[in-house]
Amino acid sequence: MLPNTLQSLIDKISDWPNLGPRSAARLALYLARKPQTELEELAELIKSVKQSTKRCQQCFNLTNQTLCEICRDTKRDATTICVVEDCLDVMPLEKTKRYLGLYHVLGGVINPPDGIGPEKLNIQALINRIKKNAPTIKEVILATNPSVEGDMTTLYLERVLSPLGVVTTRLGRGLSSNSDLKYADSATLADAILGRR
Repeated sequence: MLPNTLQSLIDKISDWPNLGPRSAARLALYLARKPQTELEELAELIKSVKQSTKRCQQCFNLTNQTLCEICRDTKRDATTICVVEDCLDVMPLEKTKRYLGLYHVLGGVINPPDGIGPEKLNIQALINRIKKNAPTIKEVILATNPSVEGDMTTLYLERVLSPLGVVTTRLGRGLSSNSDLKYADSATLADAILGRR
């Protein structure tokens, strides 16, 4: 039997994405062994992240300013927008150094069993952004993860974006089904960017 506070911590950590009860228990026990000063420092960092981090008003990436670093960069190719599911999907694409356009973070994928429809994602903001910046935006790369939900979201986006007169492309399929962009290596992602269709 574990002390109540430790069990409560394990239960709370288990709610985090990609962490099951065993991983949560290991993490909680690790924290329990840390000196008090380190735990206080960690608690302050967690508070600070929540207070200082917000969504970019243009692309919904994480930032500590009104616009993220990518949207503020005037050297980026403003004719292309790469649509991704999550902020974590931006980082591996940036690592490839092959994509120099802008991004749009959906905030998830369409997933009816979980009650997530298009209205719960940043899709209308994408449509408004394209309309506002027409005819500058020429191409929208749909870079959702290769899963059933990702493909469903891509099909929906192709349908709602087609009247706007932009070319929609998808990443080339060097990525296996049900894989996640954030875990793909740079070479595979670079090939997927170059092989988009």
